[in-house]
Amino acid sequence: MANLDVLNMNGDKVGTLELSDALFGPDSVNEALLWEAVKHYRASLRQGTHKTKSRTEVAGSGKKLWKQKGTGRARIGSVRSPLWRHGYTVHGPQPRSYDYAFPRKKLLGALRSALAAKLADGKLTVVDSLEIKEAKSKLYRAALTKLDVTRTALLVESSKTLTPALVLGARNLKGVELVLNNEVHPYDLLRYERAIFSTAAIEQLTEMLEKNASKRKLAAQTEAA
Repeated sequence: MANLDVLNMNGDKVGTLELSDALFGPDSVNEALLWEAVKHYRASLRQGTHKTKSRTEVAGSGKKLWKQKGTGRARIGSVRSPLWRHGYTVHGPQPRSYDYAFPRKKLLGALRSALAAKLADGKLTVVDSLEIKEAKSKLYRAALTKLDVTRTALLVESSKTLTPALVLGARNLKGVELVLNNEVHPYDLLRYERAIFSTAAIEQLTEMLEKNASKRKLAAQTEAA
């Protein structure tokens, strides 16, 4: 079992948290799975609003400009021809969705890999609570500085302990994002330099990941038998 110090918002150690080696071990990082998760996430963000005009949408008459033969010019049927300026585009892009199905098992596996990578890099911090006495951005900025946040940070809180004061205090901080533990994505963990979890958030998240890992292991044993 790996041990991780639990800090308060002043950067002082207040306890210790045990982390499962099965989830946070050095062999838990699957870079290929992380790449797949990031690719799927970024694909779902694409708007897909690109569009070119088809033959029926281009302005212009459909009348044949000159007779087929005898003029010495190239044959042409309409000013809408894709060979002409202002003509339509052949097989041009049309509005579409770039999102596609991504298995939940792969997503959870990528989440385990992202957490293990953060822990291995020393960029994972656990605090007893993300609450501060006043919902002021400058107080949160000072607290994050004490937690060695120099660039960007991802704050992860449990949905059961999230308060309006935390939302108000963290929403205006540049380079800082607040998410719930049941909504955190591997892309978020890789995008921000440091990940700061509350004790409740990391415990609930690891419990869910352990349950999924045990189910996956049981299913593999059943298939092998």
